[in-house]
Amino acid sequence: MTPHALAPLDGIDTPALLVDVDVMEANMARIIARCRQAGVGWRPHCKSHKSPDIARLQIAAGAIGITCAKLSEAEAMAEAGITDILIANQIAGPLKIARLMALRQQVDVAVAVDGPDNVAALAAAAQTAGMRLRVLIEVDTGTRRAGVLPCAPVVELARIIASHPGLELAGVMTWEGHTTRIRDPAEKRAAIAQAVGDLVRSADLCRAAGFPIAIVSCGGTGTFETSAGIPGVTEIQAGGGIFGDVRYRTIYNVPLDYGLTVLSTVTSRPTPQRVICDAGKKAMSTDAGMPLPLDLPPVASVGFSAEHGKIELQGPSEEPRVGDRIRVVVGYADTTVHLHDEIHALRAGQIVHIWRIPRAARLR
Repeated sequence: MTPHALAPLDGIDTPALLVDVDVMEANMARIIARCRQAGVGWRPHCKSHKSPDIARLQIAAGAIGITCAKLSEAEAMAEAGITDILIANQIAGPLKIARLMALRQQVDVAVAVDGPDNVAALAAAAQTAGMRLRVLIEVDTGTRRAGVLPCAPVVELARIIASHPGLELAGVMTWEGHTTRIRDPAEKRAAIAQAVGDLVRSADLCRAAGFPIAIVSCGGTGTFETSAGIPGVTEIQAGGGIFGDVRYRTIYNVPLDYGLTVLSTVTSRPTPQRVICDAGKKAMSTDAGMPLPLDLPPVASVGFSAEHGKIELQGPSEEPRVGDRIRVVVGYADTTVHLHDEIHALRAGQIVHIWRIPRAARLR
């Protein structure tokens, strides 16, 4: 973490990624409060922020550990001294498995599995290295991405894992992502209950078959308020919601406050209704949520090309002028943060920290 004396925003060039720390902390507090109310742990995903500094803040605030999507994220977090790490993804192929074994020598990392071939490869590597590797069975509860189907297939994979002395079955996990876009609240709660219920039933069947299951992990930002309260769940992975981006507010319907923005400079005013700025798709993604300009006259539409943002106002306006700074709420943090080298942390509009985003954590 790079501490700063209070510094004004006009001292940094654009485009720049900003987070309002007060808003981020309030969003964190809401997630933690729900987890505590339900009696479950919070293991936030760091795939959105990729920042060891933010991960340490989350742990200080009450998180039991962190969740990573990529091996590179886990490596960066371990290097920063974070030791309780779940990689909620399959690690496959000899190059990555070798890296995983090296990481396991540093921290007691756990990793998701969903098939016998990958299980065998991980087990062989762990035995060769003289270690035991904790694994969680990923269960496909309806998202139709990775994972084995619930119940009997989970028990069968548990049997296979138990036959390998290099592995320890630590639990089960899912991402009930297919429920996030359901707009009717009652229908959404029912769909989440069905999906997470399948996960819990799978854990119970494993226990009945003699396989201890300590961890039952699920719940992203779009589902955590319901998932946390389902009996049998032990931890929630909601992480991206700390930034409260447009996707979570308008698509996932989670009323978290906007905390992550891109600071941009107005570079052109071709017409009284058009504003051109220097933050395009290389500064913020548009794939999963359209960025939202702040503090402007009423906006008719926004669009982005590689290096330009285009904002059409509803009516003519002299403001903002060329050279003025504007802030744009990030559409989706998960596909925006990795485009930047650092996050500028603000309190009361002043820069108080610069949080570096390790390059090594971004891709592999």
